[in-house]
Amino acid sequence: MEKRRRKSNSEDQARERSEFDQKVVEVKRVTRVVAGGKRMRFRALVVIGDHKGRVGMGLKKGSDVAESVNKAVNQAKKNLVSLPLTHETIPHEVDIKYKSSSLIMRPAKPGTGVIAGGAIRSVMELAGVKNVVSKMLGSNNKVNNVKAVFSAFKLMKSKEQLAQLRK
Repeated sequence: MEKRRRKSNSEDQARERSEFDQKVVEVKRVTRVVAGGKRMRFRALVVIGDHKGRVGMGLKKGSDVAESVNKAVNQAKKNLVSLPLTHETIPHEVDIKYKSSSLIMRPAKPGTGVIAGGAIRSVMELAGVKNVVSKMLGSNNKVNNVKAVFSAFKLMKSKEQLAQLRK
């Protein structure tokens, strides 16, 4: 009988990392007041993407930073969104409001680059969008700004999908 070699955790993680890149957008220390005092935990906002139009977001809490980041990455893998890319940019202009965050995204010509603020820039680069112009208005909350980007991605339709809707 031959023994089967069990893959180690590090090998599993290396295989998974090759499919998606990840970026930790924000880590915050949060507290909960209980009878004995304050309990401190960490909240991590992580975005993963394959640079080909698939991107996901995870927001999770854990007792330490590494645990919260791992939980957020697992959640992000479950919440993947595909967006239709046309010539390394978004297919059409989007103006969206999510809670107090307003977001304007416009397609750009090749060579423009990613013109976007902090949290949105991370999402665009991981999604594989090379040319886009965007502006965040209203809120500086990174969580709401990233959620606004994902709401916009869900609204986007390719030219073929728009043609089907017009028929």
